[in-house]
Amino acid sequence: MTKGYVVNNIALPIDASSEEAFCVAKDRLAVLNIFPQDDSYAIYRKSIDARRKDDIKFVYSVLVTGELPTVDESKLASARISRYTQGTLNVSEGTKSLKGRALVVGSGPCGLFSALLLAERGYKPIIIERGGSIEERKREVEKFRLTRILNTNTNIQFGAGGAGTFSDGKLVTRIADPLSDYVMTRLVEFGAPSEIQYLAKPHVGTDVLSVVVNNVLRRIQELGGEIRFNTTLIDFKEKLGEITAAVTDKGIIPCSLIILAIGHSSRDTYSMLISKGADIVAKPFSVGMRIEHPSELIDKAMYGDFAGHPSLGHAEYNLSYNTKVRGAYTFCMCPGGEVVAATSEEYGVVTNGMSYHARDGEYSNSAVLSSVFKEDYGATPMSAIDYQRNIERLAFIAGGSDYSAPYTTVGDFLSSSYKNRYTTVVPSYMHGAVRLADPEAYLPRTVTDNLRRAICDFDKKIKGFASPYATLTGAETRTSAPIRIIRDVITRLATGYTNLYPAGEGAGYAGGITSAAIDGINTALEIISRYKPY
Repeated sequence: MTKGYVVNNIALPIDASSEEAFCVAKDRLAVLNIFPQDDSYAIYRKSIDARRKDDIKFVYSVLVTGELPTVDESKLASARISRYTQGTLNVSEGTKSLKGRALVVGSGPCGLFSALLLAERGYKPIIIERGGSIEERKREVEKFRLTRILNTNTNIQFGAGGAGTFSDGKLVTRIADPLSDYVMTRLVEFGAPSEIQYLAKPHVGTDVLSVVVNNVLRRIQELGGEIRFNTTLIDFKEKLGEITAAVTDKGIIPCSLIILAIGHSSRDTYSMLISKGADIVAKPFSVGMRIEHPSELIDKAMYGDFAGHPSLGHAEYNLSYNTKVRGAYTFCMCPGGEVVAATSEEYGVVTNGMSYHARDGEYSNSAVLSSVFKEDYGATPMSAIDYQRNIERLAFIAGGSDYSAPYTTVGDFLSSSYKNRYTTVVPSYMHGAVRLADPEAYLPRTVTDNLRRAICDFDKKIKGFASPYATLTGAETRTSAPIRIIRDVITRLATGYTNLYPAGEGAGYAGGITSAAIDGINTALEIISRYKPY
């Protein structure tokens, strides 16, 4: 276990080097009679302070490790220094025998990390994934763009790596969990850039994520695990709450337990579970559209004269608007990215955002979303799914019924007057496959009214956000699972089952790549604590 100190709040000009941050840390530590070796310093966190656009700073936290003296807590606090203990996996090994191999359903971050940990402990898990490999996914996504022929199993939602593979690959998590650092370390081990371990807003990019996913799958296979692509779970055999086999479209797979890491778009699996009487509840979620601005506009608004500085890259934002009735916010912001076609069902249009690692595109986009409450759709799991699906199908019709997406300019949206106004932003969805439409053709009025208020509010925070020439493309519906599969807080077992483990975003317990990976890790740890390898 590594211990040390973190020297916090070191604000330096954006042209300063890491060595300058180390020098500041060294001076602060010397005041407390702490003198580490020169090779004991590393960047622990790095963020941008753009509150003063005439004096933008990088803010560093420096990690110092080695044989260091113990210092009184009050003295550390006065010097803005905190103690550091490296988070490690707390693994306890069980003694109960498994009757067969563990089955992981889904290869998104939850499924990958749970399967990886099990494989490294000798369990040789089987992963089934309804979609194809990374290479198959790329082919099918491009085929859909060119021909509008949708593969409902291999697409931007389904396949190796899950929905996160075709995204910006943001790794920010809103949960304070020490396993976050563990996830970052493992991702770097499998090919992610090393800076994700210290950037306050780390991202990988879809091009690099593809490599990482393939490397993780290769490791699992090297350790005796299996990956079966193009294999969909359609049912399972059980007796008195114990699952004995998974029924797939490729045949029956005997198994000792199932980790259900299905992702937020596996609606047929939700329906199957509901039909079997699983304990599932509806939950709030959000819907809206994708807003696109020129990257330069956002950069200028947030960085002033520093916009375009090579050390800064394109600017990021995270905005929220709250009233006593209904909230709105931006989500999955993709600097220098593009809006992508993310449907997984025929006759539906779904948008999402994607960036490559370089984030060097002409436009920046994000989802602008309004909260949807259970009373908006009937408060049952199926009515939650139907609410999303209905929006997607109406968006399909509004876009011309050929998978083009409905869009409007922000100016027309705010004035509720749709005149096909000239815009300097050409929507990036499917290389411009869009059709002018009133968002109220597919979104409920409660949503559109709330988004109008929110966009006006966001314009007060980022000048130009409500530019009349920015564009809005819809519909954004797959931000999170609309349901939650109830599980025991301690055992993580689904209610009524002795060996079914719902996990990750699709089960309603995560909200992004990092939190889904952590939920998968914790699920695997619970299994390891109960069972010895098969």
